[in-house]
Amino acid sequence: MKRKKILVVFGTRPEAIKMAPVVKELRKEKSSFQTVVCVTGQHRHMLDQVLKLFKIRPDMDLNLMQENQSLPSLTARALVILTETLQRVKPDLVLVQGDTTTAMVAALAAFYQKIPVGHVEAGLRTHDIYNPFPEEVNRCIISAMASFNFAPTRISYQALIDQGISKQRVLLTGNTVVDALRMIVKSGKFAKVNIALKKNSRLILVTAHRRENFGRPLEQICDALNAIVKRNPDVEVVYPVHLNPNVKNTVYERLAGKERIHLIAPTEYDQLVYLIKNAYLILTDSGGIQEEAPAFGKPVLVMREETERPEGIEAGVARLVGTNTAIIVKEVEKLLTREAVYNKMSRAVSPYGDGKAAERIIKHLKFHLG
Repeated sequence: MKRKKILVVFGTRPEAIKMAPVVKELRKEKSSFQTVVCVTGQHRHMLDQVLKLFKIRPDMDLNLMQENQSLPSLTARALVILTETLQRVKPDLVLVQGDTTTAMVAALAAFYQKIPVGHVEAGLRTHDIYNPFPEEVNRCIISAMASFNFAPTRISYQALIDQGISKQRVLLTGNTVVDALRMIVKSGKFAKVNIALKKNSRLILVTAHRRENFGRPLEQICDALNAIVKRNPDVEVVYPVHLNPNVKNTVYERLAGKERIHLIAPTEYDQLVYLIKNAYLILTDSGGIQEEAPAFGKPVLVMREETERPEGIEAGVARLVGTNTAIIVKEVEKLLTREAVYNKMSRAVSPYGDGKAAERIIKHLKFHLG
């Protein structure tokens, strides 16, 4: 039987993390699949860190990133270049992950060439087209075109069915981020972060970088962090600051030099896992950390108005707090001062999978492409 050629396309660090287990499983099946890894470089530096960590060498690097690029210019350039790539590679299937511009455009380019698409982490929904922006629309577009929708949870599975996608095109797999975390934990290679923390301090890990939080929402988040540290002398904040100028400029303007607030460069993934593991609690607007932190029993306060990951909210491991300064401070101090509230969130069970999602995806592809 002729091997099927699978083109795996991703461009950002979160995509790379969640695709790494899929690529590893694909490459185990050399008799069934020829795996071609294509990166767009949408997150250049942070993407390269993850590729190095998981020892994935791309077969092609499109290097699409340009300084201060707009969504229209990135989308147009990516569509043209990815179309040319597909015409050259001629894959039997294109695999994309999540809801980035890279994922949406790669799926659209494949659709135009009548090449089947597999969508890893399909079915996440907030039902608000501008929140998160543009990710909510990106993932809806991909799901409509995909021949294979790999849903990470029962809620995402049902969202796809409710969208009108047939059950034959949907598979419940679990989330591949749990696979990636287990790979890191199994290796035992946590890379420590060189930060001098006071003895017996409680670490709050912060990540905030989403487009919808640019401007005033991010300013309010920074004000909340400043207030939390001032009111709680045993608390230290570690904030790996995204390189986007819309994030970096605001954060450094409001928080640089503040006592017990450590602004650091974006970490490598194993360093981030180390920080999650050692945090007391986590403040984030990230999607991935909502899935990663519960695996270590860490309460997550989500600084967004909506989340496409309601499983964490329902399981009690996460809570939506928005970006209002007073509300963030109030919810953090509940966890800092009320042991019962903290224990309830930290002891809940993660709803995001068992570490075998990539294995299920590859078995499904073997059956349906065989």
